[in-house]
Amino acid sequence: MKKAILLWVLFFSLQHNPLQAQGPPITGDKPIMLGAKRVVLKTLTELRKTDNGFYQGIPLMVHYLPTSNLLVGVHFPLVHYNLNAIEKNEFHIGDVQLLAKYQFYKKDQTGKTFRMVAKTLQTIPTGKKIDFGGFSTGLYQGYLGIVAGLETIKYGVSHEIGFNTFSKGNQNELRHKLGFGLPLFKPSYPVNQLNLYFEYQSSWFPKITEYQLFYAQGIQYAKGQFTWEASIQFPLIQNISELAKRSYSILLGTRYVF
Repeated sequence: MKKAILLWVLFFSLQHNPLQAQGPPITGDKPIMLGAKRVVLKTLTELRKTDNGFYQGIPLMVHYLPTSNLLVGVHFPLVHYNLNAIEKNEFHIGDVQLLAKYQFYKKDQTGKTFRMVAKTLQTIPTGKKIDFGGFSTGLYQGYLGIVAGLETIKYGVSHEIGFNTFSKGNQNELRHKLGFGLPLFKPSYPVNQLNLYFEYQSSWFPKITEYQLFYAQGIQYAKGQFTWEASIQFPLIQNISELAKRSYSILLGTRYVF
């Protein structure tokens, strides 16, 4: 736990733009991008408790915008686990991920903006097969999705839908995310904002006809080029038998942009 806290404190990021009322969602994604030639360093440590035991994922994410409507990134996760069936208690490298997003639509109006991006996330099986979804499965995965977002000076709404395929197994997934952001301070520049986030994520696995629905309550503070965020995610529905049921996840994140 101490190692995890030290690692996520080292990396900060903020997607900082005077047009934005909120920072990016905590558990979801956002179609609003920064200007060209910007670099974002970020992490979102997840502490996940399941029926199988305890997992901890600590990703270092590096994002770069070669143009104002294109983003590429790479995620390097450090994984820790302590499973019921395994007495080992160790850290190791998880599955490396390659990200690309392209903004293909935007409509800016006074006090609000609506944008859409196409997104792909390719997961390289560099981690162990410990069934830690999003961090370490030891299987190649390919995700394609669309992210849409409406942001005003009073609130923000983000929506993502996509499909994730596995190279083996039966865990192909239709993924859906919906998030609402509520800024508590008036918009200012430089940024000084406290935001509340209300986020939902559902996963339907068509091959095994199983379904999960999660809710996450989060808080985020953005100051200048930095942001700090925390969220707790818990299940609302878990109609599953082949997958391990989750008890909760605690998420702690930091961001920095330059």
